[in-house]
Amino acid sequence: MFEKKQTDVYALGQHIAMSTHKARRVIDQIRGRSYEETLMILELMPYRACYPIFKLVYSAAANASYILGSNEANLIISKAEVNEGTPGKKLKPRARGRSYPIKRPTCHITIVVKDMSLPEYVRKNFLEWSKKPKWKKWKNKYTDVTYHDMYSNGGVWDKK
Repeated sequence: MFEKKQTDVYALGQHIAMSTHKARRVIDQIRGRSYEETLMILELMPYRACYPIFKLVYSAAANASYILGSNEANLIISKAEVNEGTPGKKLKPRARGRSYPIKRPTCHITIVVKDMSLPEYVRKNFLEWSKKPKWKKWKNKYTDVTYHDMYSNGGVWDKK
């Protein structure tokens, strides 16, 4: 009878060159706040993590205005999370011909923006709701379903 409508949109930034701890320190400050308040907080905070998070929040708002057609005044940050990415690895030459690994941490940041003015559930059209699905006809069990593997030519002795 009721259909769930999309009210949230996200923006994802991957492989951002910073530690997850430093990004989480900023993300915890903006979670649950309105869009305009979030932009003010990010502009005034002194941390280096604020700039990529600012860009992601701005991108999520642009996605919401494009996909949902929503106004920026109605947006809130419903979910914001930081996950670890793959570390960038280098070798630094050391004394006596040895090398020392250097790992530079990266993180993935996800910002989900929700429009509070849109209803979350919408009433379905009664005619569509009242239609019952008809029983599907029995299909032939010998249908032609082929699986194409792009790495082999289908020979018996092909091994990966």
